[in-house]
Amino acid sequence: MIRLTKYSFLEPYTFEHAGVTIKNRVVIPPMTECMSFHDGTVTEDEIEYYRKHSGGAGMFITAVAYVNELGKGFEGELSIDDDKFIPGLTKLSSAIKKNGTKAVVQIFSAGRMSSTAILRGNQPVSASAVKAVRAGSEEPRPLTDAEIEQTIKDFGQAVRRAIEAGFDGAEIHGANTYLIQQFFSPHSNRRDDKWGGSVENRMNFPLAVIKECREIVEKYAKQPFILGYRISPEEIEKPGITFDQTLQFVDVLKDQPIDYLHVSMGDVWRKSLNDNTISESLNETIKKHLDGKVPLIVVGDVQTPADAAKATDAGFEMVGLGRQSLREPQWVQKVEHDDEGSIRYNISIDDLDELGIKKPFFDILMILSGPTGIPLSTSQNNNRDDANAALDHFLSGGE
Repeated sequence: MIRLTKYSFLEPYTFEHAGVTIKNRVVIPPMTECMSFHDGTVTEDEIEYYRKHSGGAGMFITAVAYVNELGKGFEGELSIDDDKFIPGLTKLSSAIKKNGTKAVVQIFSAGRMSSTAILRGNQPVSASAVKAVRAGSEEPRPLTDAEIEQTIKDFGQAVRRAIEAGFDGAEIHGANTYLIQQFFSPHSNRRDDKWGGSVENRMNFPLAVIKECREIVEKYAKQPFILGYRISPEEIEKPGITFDQTLQFVDVLKDQPIDYLHVSMGDVWRKSLNDNTISESLNETIKKHLDGKVPLIVVGDVQTPADAAKATDAGFEMVGLGRQSLREPQWVQKVEHDDEGSIRYNISIDDLDELGIKKPFFDILMILSGPTGIPLSTSQNNNRDDANAALDHFLSGGE
């Protein structure tokens, strides 16, 4: 006899503004798989991967898709920058929407977290001409005011394509040091116009993107459509985004037309990286500042049902199941069927076809193998050098 295990994360959740109900509070967060074609077209391998990993969670957020040609951040990345990609994106959304799982596409511009090679000869762009603090980074050129306005429109058109492709929502990627965060960060934004300077001015670009995307939803969506936003709460750069600045931003975001806020961290319960006087987890403080106006997705090192329940029992509306969902695509179903003992927490190289994991995704997972990685039950060590660049994108895209 099948019975439901009574975990809080198995309860449905309704986004009040969007009017969309998800069947449970488990979310698969965006994790870069590098399986698109060189031009950003969806591949059959990619579609099969999503099909195999969907169906259990209430909501599944795709790997990030770039909104214009200068927004591409790495090879094998999904594109949503042209209408020609809509047929492939439609197949992708259909693959995700199995057993009632809601399909959300994440959209971004990489900004300075790209390279001339990836951009096929074009110089990376950002808020200002400041290099990222990482090996091999290039100095970007600052976007002109006209280019900023066009980029805002490009985000909106990406949302239109998501709607036409049958997605249930879109997540604006304002985290992990990519372009939107670059405008908010005092490290990458040294402008003295309306797009830079004070904390308030550095909010102008992300707020304009949200406004444009919401207007597109209101204009084109014929059925309820979710619009989310993702943040990283701190930067380690000096100067960088402090948690106090993030809380100022959250105080503004809670009154914006977004349906959820998604906090990108490697541990749901992480405290500050920069301020050891902060005794409360960052997510708990962010939730207090949201004041019940916007629901929160938390993510990071959630593996067991007890991990997920700890988050939703604490009042976080949704919990992300990232790397563990790669090991066990049937995680939610097994919990629902009171079959937790069969949940797999390690995978073998012989499981990869079953899991739909292809190269170069496999190479990324290889360098993540170990206690903080997938982990893989193999000591295979080849191809790690080729995956180093992709590792940053995998980590920043998911947990």
